[in-house]
Amino acid sequence: MLNNHNSTAGTPCTMGPCNGTLSPQPSTPRFSLGVSVLLALLMVLLALVTVFGNVLVILAFILDRNLRHRSNYFFLNLAISDFAVGVFCMPLYIPYALTGTWHLGKGLCKLWLLMDYLVCSASVFNIVLISYDRFLSVTKAVSYRAQQGMMSSPVVKMVAIWILAFLLYSPAVLLWEYMTGCSMVEEGQCYAEFFNNWYFLLCASTLEFFVPLISVTYFNVSIFYNIQRRQRRGSIQYCESPGSSSVPQAIRGERCATVLTCPVKPTGGVTFPFKKCYEGNIVLCSHYDYSEGHYSVVQTA
Repeated sequence: MLNNHNSTAGTPCTMGPCNGTLSPQPSTPRFSLGVSVLLALLMVLLALVTVFGNVLVILAFILDRNLRHRSNYFFLNLAISDFAVGVFCMPLYIPYALTGTWHLGKGLCKLWLLMDYLVCSASVFNIVLISYDRFLSVTKAVSYRAQQGMMSSPVVKMVAIWILAFLLYSPAVLLWEYMTGCSMVEEGQCYAEFFNNWYFLLCASTLEFFVPLISVTYFNVSIFYNIQRRQRRGSIQYCESPGSSSVPQAIRGERCATVLTCPVKPTGGVTFPFKKCYEGNIVLCSHYDYSEGHYSVVQTA
């Protein structure tokens, strides 16, 4: 379908228009002046909020060493990709969306398309990676905690995200017109050459949207049911001591009372259900130690 293009004396064109599709179109305003001004203000505001919010995330990660643990590296990667959307992709799209005409040349159009597809795909894959990391931290807590000190693992995953995002669309953005021998994009327009190629879009959309959607849904539903199951199991669990003489004898074997959240934040940033038992006026905070396989009782007041 994409190989039907003009020919001269029976010879296919080389890097020319396909069936005259590069003919310039008459320029007509897409919106009234008032609507254009309103839309411009809203889009500029959205771009500024996107840039400012992700700059705060990046600065927090750089300045606060306590944030530099495994899971937060993936949030940093997401912030970088979203920052690129706000600082580069959105500003170039605003005048194009308002006027319907691309005035910045074919070279910048290619760069904009390349960056737009790259960073948007990277954002989607980063969300999947964050959900997968949370899934492992809840369902496989012991092995997850054992890998906390391995900084090479998140870095490798971060790099893999960008490589996968690049391979998904970038070769097609850069090489499609060379493979077909002509360009499908009209003069004064800026969109990918494969924009009307439904089977390529179907395959790419499956990898960029449907697979991530199903994956994120599965990870988060699994996390929810796993935590619910632990809470139901913990509500009838007896307080157990690891055998330490520092824990009062009377507390051992007593049924735990109200479920609460302990003020101590566990490693990895995941808050697990804590229970409290009473021994006179002393409150004992009991939480399940997943690495040891039993409840640990700590005097909190």
